[in-house]
Amino acid sequence: MTGHLNFDITHTGIVLSFYGIGSVIGSWLGGFFTDRFGEYRVQSLSLFLSAPLFIMIPLFPTVEGMACIILLQSIISETFRPANSVAITKYAKPQNLTRAFSLNRMAVNLGFSIGPALGGILSAISYEFLFAINTSGALIAGIVYVKFFRKRHKLFQAKVQERQNHQQELVAKVKEKSKSPYRDVPFLIFCFFCTIFSICFFQFFNTIPIFYKEVAKMDQATIGYVLGYSGFIIVLLEMLVVNLADKYLSIAKTILYGALLCAIAYAILAIDHHFSVLLLSITLLSVSEILVLPFMSTITALRSGKENQGAYMGLNGMSFSFSFIITPLLGTQIVYQLGFDTLWLGTGSILALSAVALYFVIRWMLPQDKYTQAEGLGGH
Repeated sequence: MTGHLNFDITHTGIVLSFYGIGSVIGSWLGGFFTDRFGEYRVQSLSLFLSAPLFIMIPLFPTVEGMACIILLQSIISETFRPANSVAITKYAKPQNLTRAFSLNRMAVNLGFSIGPALGGILSAISYEFLFAINTSGALIAGIVYVKFFRKRHKLFQAKVQERQNHQQELVAKVKEKSKSPYRDVPFLIFCFFCTIFSICFFQFFNTIPIFYKEVAKMDQATIGYVLGYSGFIIVLLEMLVVNLADKYLSIAKTILYGALLCAIAYAILAIDHHFSVLLLSITLLSVSEILVLPFMSTITALRSGKENQGAYMGLNGMSFSFSFIITPLLGTQIVYQLGFDTLWLGTGSILALSAVALYFVIRWMLPQDKYTQAEGLGGH
């Protein structure tokens, strides 16, 4: 937007905030529609409706037009996420639930690793060509999804029903489910701290690249390599780390350690700007992501019931979507007013407090945490 459309930083931030607003709305709608029409229909429609919106983006070169089309595109595409999370819960074996979420995230991170480089190549050819490829990708994904899951969606219903009933009996032993996630006070508190964590963590996509450029004096290629290294680490280590955590730690302790690693990763950026410190920081951030995000999805799946999984996944998705609105604006404002060191130390402190809070909230939600993870889901 800044290079091709000549938007200034303020206008670019406004457009990105509209993406965040659309993400919040899409997460809620995705959960709402999934509970009523099923994850198969919601995912299919999201993929097919995203395609024409991608091709339309270059037709809106003004700030107002771009904000509107990005808002609409974000709403449609983000309905996919809660439905996708419900599908993982539906098709994964109970004992493999966290690993299933982890594998799904690993695929997403692989896309994040390849996407920026491929996007740079395509945009160098033509921005219109870039969005044409996005359109083709959405269509192909929709066709493959429908072809692969249309019959399986029907064949799995009986098995899935039996599986879900068994899981509901086990989970009922460790918690009482509310009919609506919006009346589930422990879960609402959990989502609040998920939002705090995500606002801090997702500076990875906003202020960290600016920090690398302005303070660490990295060129654009080096920044790309460092961010790509993060994706590589996640793809390489995610399944191994999740398996070890699943075997030796409770869910509460796993998220506690992961959030504390994230706090350290940001705090050390205020101490030294040497490349080795930056590499250590990005490594800790990557491991933190592995330890926190898939287990947060597992908690949401465990907390929900068969009839309200979409609503729970949607609400948890909204807690992360809020960070797409808040983080770009808040992070840059703190930097401009107080400097990067204040931002990193403040972020580290808030993350440390959030880590402790999440630990106790999860213990409250899942009082027999280790039973739920290991015995109840057929693990170790």
